[in-house]
Amino acid sequence: MSSQIIIQILLILAVAAMGWMMLRSPGGARHQAGRRLLTLAFVVFAIAAILAPSLLTRLAHLVGVGRGTDLLLYALVVAFLFQILSSFRRNAARERQITRLARRVALNDAPPPPSLP
Repeated sequence: MSSQIIIQILLILAVAAMGWMMLRSPGGARHQAGRRLLTLAFVVFAIAAILAPSLLTRLAHLVGVGRGTDLLLYALVVAFLFQILSSFRRNAARERQITRLARRVALNDAPPPPSLP
């Protein structure tokens, strides 16, 4: 029971970080860099898991998970949640851009105000 606390803390921190990032306003370059670093870390993790499955099992035992496949499942769930977060933020930014564009078009197409006598 006590060895599972490590993975529980890691997963709770990952989910809490995603919740915090979802509430934050999108960051531009800093956000892009963070996303690329996370993607790179996940690719390295996946390659290591493919090349040395026993390494994944040892890592799983280290963080209190019984099997390497379970740890892989947890990592995939976290990666999936990050993907959802990324899509959510990208869509929100796109909606803001469309709103600004629609306002600009409406102002440009508006008839001029009637002149006063």
